[in-house]
Amino acid sequence: MKGQLGMAGLGLAALLSMGSAASAQDADKLVINGDLEMTTRAPAPEGLPFEEVISGWHFREDETQALETDDFDNPGMLMVERGQDLWNEVQGAAGKSCASCHGEAAESMKGVGAKTPFWSAEAKRPVNLELQINQCRTERMQAEPYKFDDPDQIAMVSFVRFQSRGMPVKLDLDQGDMKAWWERGKELYYTRFGQLDFSCASCHEQNAGKYLRADYLSQGQINGFPTYRLKDATLISTHNRFKGCVRDTRAEPFQPLSDEFMALEVYVAWRGTGLAVETPAVRH
Repeated sequence: MKGQLGMAGLGLAALLSMGSAASAQDADKLVINGDLEMTTRAPAPEGLPFEEVISGWHFREDETQALETDDFDNPGMLMVERGQDLWNEVQGAAGKSCASCHGEAAESMKGVGAKTPFWSAEAKRPVNLELQINQCRTERMQAEPYKFDDPDQIAMVSFVRFQSRGMPVKLDLDQGDMKAWWERGKELYYTRFGQLDFSCASCHEQNAGKYLRADYLSQGQINGFPTYRLKDATLISTHNRFKGCVRDTRAEPFQPLSDEFMALEVYVAWRGTGLAVETPAVRH
């Protein structure tokens, strides 16, 4: 039942502890390659209970944080490099590559990843990079769309979003019906799911900065996605992470790229307004 924590007497409070190996308030600044300083703290958007929004980088161990400070050490950069190859690779019946239309990604894609999801007047819905890339593949290149979480799809999404690294997240909620999708995403964020009766807010708002068993809970920001997760040894997409979180509540997850997860992505991305795009971030 809503309002009751856990199942069979196992409540959220029993899983949480106040201790932490390192305080999110005392962590160092994130500077990549010695010269690109990332905004990892920003004033919270109006309506959030936080004074500031904080990147998940601050909630990780020193060793994990260090991997993101140097592109040579960051394992996610291998997929970004794969994405660069795909950008220039001719595929499909039209005989085109991404570069055929968009030229140099560093110029044409700069800023795109910082404002996704964005409103598509043609689709009459918000789209993220996965959907936009597939639209280009089918309509411009006459190529097969990527299946969700295909390694090449993750590589392309990572490469495109990488072009916005260091830029602040800022969604435009005034376009089309974005605000309605935002409202739906907010509703989902606070809805309890599964046998454990958890919502997104249960962990990432009400208990951010505490331990959930061995996991140090962050604010659940997605400014670094696709993110390299050490436990998975690969880059993980936003909707893959959403799916995992819902599954962890012991509920049946929504399908990736469904209306539910797209609405949730709009809302969660907005919650990180002002944080720098970190793709590819490194987490535990």
